[in-house]
Amino acid sequence: MIEARSEQTARRRAAYLRGHRAEWLALAAMMLKGYWPIGRRVSFAGGEIDLIVQRLNTIAFVEVKARSRRDDAREAIDAAKRRRFSRAVRSWIGHNPWCAGMTFRADAVFVGARGWPAHVADAFPIEGL
Repeated sequence: MIEARSEQTARRRAAYLRGHRAEWLALAAMMLKGYWPIGRRVSFAGGEIDLIVQRLNTIAFVEVKARSRRDDAREAIDAAKRRRFSRAVRSWIGHNPWCAGMTFRADAVFVGARGWPAHVADAFPIEGL
């Protein structure tokens, strides 16, 4: 039982580190496209936004997904994740009145074991906006 718990802890830690690495790669890719970081791993209203970036008059709320194959990452954003994400986005907007009048978008960045991250602008709608 102790070995199983230890193995589970090791897997959880590896996933956590893989997620952090993916977020840094995603942020680098976004910055090379001209986006400026506003926030990272932002939690609001029971949801988490991996990255918040801005370019000109657009604020992109970015969901980062990492899988061994980049195509597998594309399938990882389900309806429940979109609802939690949207709730966090609406709450963040409500707490940041300086962004009134800007364009808001839900983007996704998919990271695989190899290759450059794939950025998808306006990957899904922000529910309730």
